[in-house]
Amino acid sequence: MARQAEDFLLARLPDPDAQAEQAARIVEQVMRDRSIVRVEQLCELTGLSIRQLQRLFQRYVGVTPKWVIRRFRLQEAAERIEKDASTSLTELALQLGYFDFIKDFKAVLGQPPAACRQAAVSR
Repeated sequence: MARQAEDFLLARLPDPDAQAEQAARIVEQVMRDRSIVRVEQLCELTGLSIRQLQRLFQRYVGVTPKWVIRRFRLQEAAERIEKDASTSLTELALQLGYFDFIKDFKAVLGQPPAACRQAAVSR
């Protein structure tokens, strides 16, 4: 029965969508290349305009390119804090190109970076 269900579903797979694949590649690139900190950098790398990137992301990712970049940068910040609790938060914010680091960190991760650092120290 499982094989029949699989065959049934495979016969109805939609055709590959080149734009969806492109969006996935761009998100993967942002995830791998932590030096990408601005949407303009993605434009240069992909050859797409800001508006084209925004439309592509809205349709296939569900969020803006800026949101994706911010999310990976903040994840990197949290990883660095967990790895080395003595990391200077000011220096980390500068390295990641942040201006509203504490506000963004708290908005995305639910706690300020100092609380994340304290949790890392307590472990």
